[in-house]
Amino acid sequence: MVLQLYGSVVATCTRRVAVVLHEKQIPFVLHPIDLMKGEHKAPEFVEKQPFGQVPYIVGFRVWITVITIDSIPQDDDGFILYESRAICHYLETKYADQGTSLIPKDLKANALYQQAASIEAFAFNDSAEKIAIEMIFGPYVQSMFNHHIISLKVALELGVIQAIKLPSIASSPPYLPN
Repeated sequence: MVLQLYGSVVATCTRRVAVVLHEKQIPFVLHPIDLMKGEHKAPEFVEKQPFGQVPYIVGFRVWITVITIDSIPQDDDGFILYESRAICHYLETKYADQGTSLIPKDLKANALYQQAASIEAFAFNDSAEKIAIEMIFGPYVQSMFNHHIISLKVALELGVIQAIKLPSIASSPPYLPN
């Protein structure tokens, strides 16, 4: 079975899953998704990940046919999983005896792990993710923002100029009864 990982190489959530795959020594194929081109919002992507976010995984079995000697990937029972933390937990559970053990078995150690995981998910990640997005996409977003501001300014200026030349529709609106 070769796991298929669909995600962006710059996205922290894709990297989270990739770290677990490496630690667990799970072979996988990365299918890069270009966020800047909006590939994560394409219908074929949203069909697998309804929120249009990265990453998601698909399990595959590879069958060798005797007649053609071709590898034919078959969807592993249609199992698709998204949300990086859910994927990581699934991989750790499914491959518990492979690679590095990532979730403690001892009750107290596991409780501390769960505590740290909650802090990461709910107190740390939101701010860290915003900083990462700003650092990676900030210049592009700022450029697009500036472009839209200029376009809006031009449209408003033209609109104001046109409005001065037109009679006011507010004084006698033709769409209201007398």
